[in-house]
Amino acid sequence: MADLINNPIIIKKAYDHLSNDPVLKYLIEKFGDKINPLDRYNSNYALSICNLIIEQQISFKAAISIKNKFSKIISKKSNDEILKMKNEKIQRIGISHRKVEYMKNVLLFFRENEMKINHLSDKEIINKLISIKGVGIWTCEMFLMFVCLRKDIFSFGDLALVNSIKKNYSIDDFKIIKSITENWKPYRTIAALLLWYSIENKIFFK
Repeated sequence: MADLINNPIIIKKAYDHLSNDPVLKYLIEKFGDKINPLDRYNSNYALSICNLIIEQQISFKAAISIKNKFSKIISKKSNDEILKMKNEKIQRIGISHRKVEYMKNVLLFFRENEMKINHLSDKEIINKLISIKGVGIWTCEMFLMFVCLRKDIFSFGDLALVNSIKKNYSIDDFKIIKSITENWKPYRTIAALLLWYSIENKIFFK
């Protein structure tokens, strides 16, 4: 448990390490106290991935709105009861037919498979989840960050994250971006949380 990002000691160590980077040092000083590693945590793994599927390829604000609607229509329902819901009812809140199918694939997977994430490596978790139709590498990375609370995950497939780096560092070269992120190890998840907050709230390094 000591290595998970919900541990204040890990956050402190991460901030100390990441402060070697002038950009991240600036972001930490500006809003480091506002970062909440548990912001998207859900102990129901199936539902956490369903919410990540909702987020796929839509804006941050649109995702929040649809996830709130989804939360209301499934309130107090078990995973099995959600599986039995008519697809059309879920689609009405703004979720495509394909995404509803993907979400039900996830619910079926977790009904038939038990995942003890604390006993699995990052790679093992990805290999299990990637077998579900509708779950890609981005979804796996978000699951590792927000549900498994792993401290050293970074997603180059996340457009907002990459755009935040481009904006904060005034660069557009992917090789340079990748080399910068290497310096953040082993706390790349915490760096990502800072960069997301930066772009969502339009607070950038000056």
